[in-house]
Amino acid sequence: MKLNKNLKSFLLLFIFLAYHNIGFSQKIDTTRNRVDTGIKIPFTYLGTLKPKNTNEIKSSNWLLGCETLDRDYANYDAYKDYLVPLGIKKIRLQGGWDKTEKVKGVYDWAWLDYIINDAVSKGLSPWLQLSYGNHLYQGGGGANLGAGMPHSEEALKAWDKWVAAAVNRYKTKVFDWEIWNEPNFGDNTDNTPEKTAALNIRTIDIIKKTQSNAKVSGLAIGHINLAYADEFFKILYKKKKLDLFDNMTYHDYVYNPDSNYGKVELLRLTLQKYSTKVKLRQGENGAPSEPRLGGALADHDWSELSQAKWNTRRMLGDLGHDIESSVFTIIEIAYTAGPIQKLNVKGLIKSDSTKKALRPKVAYYAVQNITSIFDDSFQRIKSTHPTFNTNDIPTNGNVLYSTGSDRSFAVYGYENKDSKKQLFTIWVDDYLPTNSIETKDINFTILNGNMDNPVYVDIITGKVYEIPKSNWTKTGIKYIFKNIPVYDAPILIADKSLVKYQ
Repeated sequence: MKLNKNLKSFLLLFIFLAYHNIGFSQKIDTTRNRVDTGIKIPFTYLGTLKPKNTNEIKSSNWLLGCETLDRDYANYDAYKDYLVPLGIKKIRLQGGWDKTEKVKGVYDWAWLDYIINDAVSKGLSPWLQLSYGNHLYQGGGGANLGAGMPHSEEALKAWDKWVAAAVNRYKTKVFDWEIWNEPNFGDNTDNTPEKTAALNIRTIDIIKKTQSNAKVSGLAIGHINLAYADEFFKILYKKKKLDLFDNMTYHDYVYNPDSNYGKVELLRLTLQKYSTKVKLRQGENGAPSEPRLGGALADHDWSELSQAKWNTRRMLGDLGHDIESSVFTIIEIAYTAGPIQKLNVKGLIKSDSTKKALRPKVAYYAVQNITSIFDDSFQRIKSTHPTFNTNDIPTNGNVLYSTGSDRSFAVYGYENKDSKKQLFTIWVDDYLPTNSIETKDINFTILNGNMDNPVYVDIITGKVYEIPKSNWTKTGIKYIFKNIPVYDAPILIADKSLVKYQ
């Protein structure tokens, strides 16, 4: 068979690209069947949630991790076109002192200018972390995770100058800052609460002097160390610096994303001993999509499905506790600088050792499904909680009263600020996310509800189903649901007006 010249050239190009692993990134799937987990919901399928891009959202509870660009473990160009369709407006970046100042006193901002300018042009709001040291200076700390903070007089003066230059350069584009990263971890055990507090104080003073309206997050603690946090807060309080901050951030990787809220509440109470103004922000959290590849939570049989379950439970659990929530991370991170070459597979996008974006994972679409619904048009119904005890049912709150189940459930309620129509998130929360799609039918009652036409939404697939009249009844503001399938990923019971599907 003869091939025409153009077709032959195309085939040769395709073979070349495939052989050299250059290929094309998979586009974002916008069809109704973009995710098929095989789950069987015995209701009539209505459609699939319609994603919102960032420009369709005024604000929301979510932040997106775009970390490690300062150490070249990821490539911004590889994933930048995936950002706006995800529907998260704030992105977390790291400033990279070591990458910016390679000659003493000389700053090369080109790499960071490119990223921030592109992000802002897309309608994204950078949350820029001033972090990691600089090897040029004796006592300057290091550029890697866990390296020591700058501590010599020369290094601290150089740090001050770099911070002032960064804030002055980006003050019209960056309004949200963070100081250091996981100071309680490290190669340098001298990262004490006292030294961390001292660095936070000198840094926020510089930020506020240059940009008085800046929002600043401090602490950025790795895992929740209450004693460390308490001492840190106490020092800032005594120095009358604590209320300069807007947030204190924490990173707490746990296998079951619902298991740490008791400790988070203790952290909140610790903070409130010194300030009721400063809020907690969850600054970095995610789960792998493959097992045993290193990094936090590696020792488990993860899959793309269980990763998506973990991320959505973390996002909606944080929302249910009034905590801003960051998703770690947009793309798999290629740790290629050291002797051990490995990928951190917590990304929403599949990558490889060349840092190329290959395709969105199930978790990418699951996050899209959340952002398509949960924005600033909702407010939390704080009285919502699950119970099996009829003595625990108030007359003026929203309670999901479940019967006939031996499992523990997470239940949170929300209402639209304008229409007052409601939706409820429900999932089995007593174990870490599994790779199973097995569901269990439960019966439950919602008191003081406000739904004209409740529908069922599976957050992982985004599929929306009509709940048959045989499965629910309404008496006044009391709703009784029967044989509703639930599992260890979020499902929604929502008024139909609150979900847009295609």
